[in-house]
Amino acid sequence: MYLGFDIGGTFVKYAWMRHSGEHVEQGKFQTPYNSAEYLVEKMADVYQHSTQDIKGIAISCPGTIDVETGMVYYGGALKYLHKKNIAQMLSDSCGVPVSIENDGKCVALAERWQGSVKDYRHSIVLTFGTGIGGGIIINGKLHRGANLEAGEQSYVMESFNHDNNHAEFAGPVCSASTMVNDIAKIKGLEANDGIGAFEYINAEDPEALAIFNHFCKNVAVQILNLQYIIDPEVFAIGGGISVQPALLKGINESIKVIKKANPIHMATPNIVICQFNSAANLYGALYHYLLQHESND
Repeated sequence: MYLGFDIGGTFVKYAWMRHSGEHVEQGKFQTPYNSAEYLVEKMADVYQHSTQDIKGIAISCPGTIDVETGMVYYGGALKYLHKKNIAQMLSDSCGVPVSIENDGKCVALAERWQGSVKDYRHSIVLTFGTGIGGGIIINGKLHRGANLEAGEQSYVMESFNHDNNHAEFAGPVCSASTMVNDIAKIKGLEANDGIGAFEYINAEDPEALAIFNHFCKNVAVQILNLQYIIDPEVFAIGGGISVQPALLKGINESIKVIKKANPIHMATPNIVICQFNSAANLYGALYHYLLQHESND
């Protein structure tokens, strides 16, 4: 049995998982915002009160992660994680091996292990939320890059203004949260009401559709760029909005529009929807643990 943790901005989710990834039991606690030490204390408390025989602990964590040492850099919204070795701290407390991986890359690993890209050697997984997360799979393995920055699509420049040296980045312009809230604002919905926003999109409300189509074109641009750079067999799209059929349709239609207006394009990306949703980070964290501690591959 393994214990998995998914450190999020609001909650830390956890689950007792079999080698297959099956969840035996799960729970969550509110993410602490005071210190890394208190976070580890809360995680260790879950381990100590476990009735299962835990072989190892797998963590999905925001930030840039050195998976070999366990060191976390930056930590997303949890600034106290910067330059903290969460894996070592938790291992010292619990006395079992601990692995740690970036949350977006955990999604990519989950899809590679048991999800929508498991039958492909070369794939890219993109998850859309506040920004863009995910990872690049080359020859069946997650590609991290020399500086652990491969797959950080949010930091790719979407455009650049030579007059003021100002850049637009893919993260903000492909933000699903921003798209949803822009629709919510003009339609009088509550903030982050994705279901309400898509009701307007699916009803082909002109104002909502204009915002959604703009978002889809921005995503399509990034996918086309990545197709030429990495040339994957498939893209898998995830995040909360990926459950909406309109998303895949909108992205594919945007690619057609872009290609028609720019005949130089040769590529036609193959795009599918991620199989895992909220459980992806835990599955990916466990797969990373198995690769790191129980595989010679």
